[in-house]
Amino acid sequence: MKIIILGAGQVGTTLAANLVSEDNDITLVDNEETRLENLQDKHDLRVVTGSASSPQTLREAGAMDADLLVAVTNSDEVNMVASQIAYTLFHTPTKIARIRNAEYLREKEKLFQPDVIPIDHIISPENLVTEDIIRLIDYPGALQVAHFADKQISVVVCKAYYGGPLVGYAISALREHMPHIDCRIVSILRQDKVIRPQASTIIEAGDEVTFICATIHIKAVMAELQRLERPYKRIMIVGGGNIGSNVALQLENHCTVKLIERNPERATQLAEKLSKTLVFHGDASDQSLLFEEQIENIDVFISLTSDDEANIMSSLLAKRLGAKKVMVLIQRMAYINLIQGGAVDIAVSPQQATISALLGHVRKGDIINVASLRHGIAEALEAVIHGDADSSNIIGRKVGELKLPNGALIGAILRDDTVIIAKKDVVIQENDHVIVYLADKKYVPEIEKLLQPTAFFI
Repeated sequence: MKIIILGAGQVGTTLAANLVSEDNDITLVDNEETRLENLQDKHDLRVVTGSASSPQTLREAGAMDADLLVAVTNSDEVNMVASQIAYTLFHTPTKIARIRNAEYLREKEKLFQPDVIPIDHIISPENLVTEDIIRLIDYPGALQVAHFADKQISVVVCKAYYGGPLVGYAISALREHMPHIDCRIVSILRQDKVIRPQASTIIEAGDEVTFICATIHIKAVMAELQRLERPYKRIMIVGGGNIGSNVALQLENHCTVKLIERNPERATQLAEKLSKTLVFHGDASDQSLLFEEQIENIDVFISLTSDDEANIMSSLLAKRLGAKKVMVLIQRMAYINLIQGGAVDIAVSPQQATISALLGHVRKGDIINVASLRHGIAEALEAVIHGDADSSNIIGRKVGELKLPNGALIGAILRDDTVIIAKKDVVIQENDHVIVYLADKKYVPEIEKLLQPTAFFI
C-alpha cells in the first residue's frame, strides 16, 4: 500500500515505523529537514521536505497514485486543507486526519463530508485518551482495557498480586475456579520477559497478565489475579485542558471530582462548565493545597497537563502524601517504560491511543479494529472473516489446525452476538469477528494474508 504521512511528530514517526515494517511504501512529509534526515537513516522510507498543505509538496510526495493520506501535523487547519487538496487535485481514495479542536469535532457531521471537507476518518487524540482513562476508572486494577466486537469482547492487561486466588496456581486451575466463565490468558510478562502461557504455567505475584474474555466477565477474571479493588469514588484531576475537563465531565455524576488548574481564567471557565466538580485555581506541586483537599482520601490522582515532567512529579508527590493510585499522561514513549509499575501506577499515552485508532483504518482488508499493547510491542486486532471454504485460508477449519506465526493466537470470536473463546476445536465460519493477539507486531503482514480471502492476493 502506498501511504503518505503528513507530520513527523511523535504520532507520525511512530505510525511510519509501524507501517514501514509491514511492507508498505511510506512517504513522510514535514518542514523540518534535519528530523526527516534522521528518520530516513533509521527507516526504509521516502521523505519530502515542505509544507503539508502545499499542492507542490503533495505532488512531490506522490499523491497522484497514493492509496492513503494520513494528516497528523500539529495543526488541525493544515490537516483539513491537505485532505481537501488531496481529494480535489489528486483524487486520493482515503484520507485520515487528526483533529483536536473541540469546536470542529462538535460540528463534524456537517463539516467532514465529501462535498465540504472530504475527510474519511477523523482521529481525535483527546477523545481517545478520555475513553482510555474512563475505561481504567471503570475497571479498578486494570493497566489497559481494549474493547472489540461492539464492546462485547475485551483484551485486558493487569498485574497479579498476592491474594488473587489463581496466584501460585497453574492456569488450568482457572476452569475449576470459574466453571461457568470462559477466558483465555494470552500473555504473561515476568521480570521483563514474555512468557507464552501453557495450561501448566504457574501464575506468580508480580506477573503482568494479558487475557481475553467477554466484556461482562472482566471483573470476575481480574478477581482471580488480585484482590478486586473497590470502585473508585474520589478522583483528583490536575490540568483543565480538553482531556482533563472531558474526564471530569464524564465522572462528576457518579464520583466526587476535584480539579486543579493553574490558569485562573481557565479555572473560572471550568467552574462554570462543570456543575458538580470542585475546581481549584492552584499548583498540584503545592503540598499545602493537596493536604487541604485531603489527598490521603483520594482513590485516584490523575495528572493530565501537557508537561510530562510536571505530571510525573505531581503524581509522585501525591502518592507520597497518601493518594491510593496515580495515573499520569505521558507524551514521550521513553518515559512510559521508565516510570510505570514503580511509584506511578498507570501511564497513559496519547500517541499509543492515536496509533491504535489509526492502525484500525490503515490495516489491509477486513481488519476493523486494532489495539496497541505493552506500549507498542504487542498488538490485538479484530478482523471480519469473509469468503468461503474455497477462497478463505481459515473458513471451515479448526482453530488448532491454523498455521499461525510464533506468538500469534486467536483468542476469541464473536458469532451472531455470541462470544466464543477460541479453543482448538472451534471451527471458523464466514462473518465471524475474530480477535487475534500478537506478541510481536512484526507478524502483522502474515496475519493479514491469512485472514483475507485468497482472491485479494492474486
